[in-house]
Amino acid sequence: MSRRCELTAKGPQVGHKVSHSNIKTKRRFLPNLVNVTFMSEVLGRNVRLRVSTNALKSVDHRGGLDAFLNKAGTAELSQKAVLLKRAIEKKQSATPAPVAAAS
Repeated sequence: MSRRCELTAKGPQVGHKVSHSNIKTKRRFLPNLVNVTFMSEVLGRNVRLRVSTNALKSVDHRGGLDAFLNKAGTAELSQKAVLLKRAIEKKQSATPAPVAAAS
């Protein structure tokens, strides 16, 4: 399993561990990934994704998984997330938007 966020494409970074005597050795900075179950209102089902905690905050800020995927570019999403995005777009285009009642 790759250590990459499925929504933001965050992955491991490379840097140095610096000792007290200033000796530098290579190390990896891994993203903080968690397994999360999101609820898609449009699809009406739960979706399990492995995302970074930063992406979790971004999804919450944008108003849910559906809003996040609609705004996100397909280049940064994983294959699973791209399929979800297409399914959400297909479902939204199939159902007409509700018209607000005029007062």
